[in-house]
Amino acid sequence: MTDDEISGRSPAPWRALLTDIGPLRISPDYRRLWFGTTVSQLGQQMTAVALAIQVYAITRSSFAVGVVGICAFFPLVVFGLYGGAIADAMDRRRLALVASSGLWVLSIVLAAQALLDLRQVWLLYVVAAVQASCFAVNNPARAAIIPRLIPAPMLPAANALSTASFNLGFTVGPLLGGVVIGWQGLGAAYLVDCVTFTAALYALWRLPAVPPEGVVRRAGLTSVLEGLTYLRTRPNVLMTFLVDMCAMVLAQPRALFPAVAGSFYGGGTRTVGLLAASPAIGSLGAVIFSGRLGRVRRQGLAIMICVVAYGAAVAAFGLTRVIWLGVLMLAVSGAADMVSSVYRNTILQVATPDALRGRLQGVFIVVVAGGPRLGDFTAGTVASITTETFAIVSGGCACMAGVALLAAHYRGFARYDAVDPQP
Repeated sequence: MTDDEISGRSPAPWRALLTDIGPLRISPDYRRLWFGTTVSQLGQQMTAVALAIQVYAITRSSFAVGVVGICAFFPLVVFGLYGGAIADAMDRRRLALVASSGLWVLSIVLAAQALLDLRQVWLLYVVAAVQASCFAVNNPARAAIIPRLIPAPMLPAANALSTASFNLGFTVGPLLGGVVIGWQGLGAAYLVDCVTFTAALYALWRLPAVPPEGVVRRAGLTSVLEGLTYLRTRPNVLMTFLVDMCAMVLAQPRALFPAVAGSFYGGGTRTVGLLAASPAIGSLGAVIFSGRLGRVRRQGLAIMICVVAYGAAVAAFGLTRVIWLGVLMLAVSGAADMVSSVYRNTILQVATPDALRGRLQGVFIVVVAGGPRLGDFTAGTVASITTETFAIVSGGCACMAGVALLAAHYRGFARYDAVDPQP
């Protein structure tokens, strides 16, 4: 209980705005899982930076660095779908332990090859592909576990905490990676990942068994198709994916940051880094003041408002020529995306039967991984034909228009009620 509950005082109004850490208080299993994921996320982001630096150091080719993303993308899509089917066919704790153990072994391989100075790019590509495969199996299993650890009304708070964990790793991990690599070299960064990953393994080891509930299907193509069929026939769940695609595919300006850093603001690599970090900073700021997210019932409407706000912020960013204003607009886009992500995750977890959660989380991984990459391609293509300004502004406007069209077609989504969740 809080001090206010013990004393009988009403909590100060401002406290209700702050991050709700209730899920961490009521569930030791969730607390360990969240802490383990947060710590391991830092190490994983350090490894991502180290891998890119090592490939470039060996090849002196930006294209070779880009191939790392291609090597990871296709396994992520394939195993995202199939991994979700596996998560619906066996004990999810055991599956997550196996996949996480695979990720841990791969971190050890990266550390060993760096310390031995093997300088084999093909090995790094293979490790990146297998890492993506293990991640795509691990993540749906973990995500499907969380609704079994936390009461449904607290899932928005739990998802806000998960978003904070991800963004903390995404912002702090690369910074720590750069410091460690400059201080002790690539091998040290990989070793830190090996050490931090033990926290995730420990958290999974302490969990109870989490077998799927309801009718269990054998993992395979039929099982995957069953999940996709369910998604196609459930408009509210489907809309959580479609509106996210509007934001990520049509209005993702990330690929244009290197160009606009100089053309918009007259900056260099530091400006690129600032622009890249701005959405995550905005997301973390939104997490700090996320205390009331769990009280919103019209979560579908909230998602659409947030995605429209995201598109508007991106369009405004395309018109800015003052660095602080551009950073502010990107931070607003990150905050809007964070709130949208919380409710999209919550609807997916609550409105989907437990027997299908793994498969739907697998689709979620594919959308989350594939959407921004398609967005990079879209923005780069439009900018090459027109200008960076037109690509960014038109992308933001297209995002808002896409949400409006989807809202007109799926009218029930705006009426989605968290108290009576209907898929």
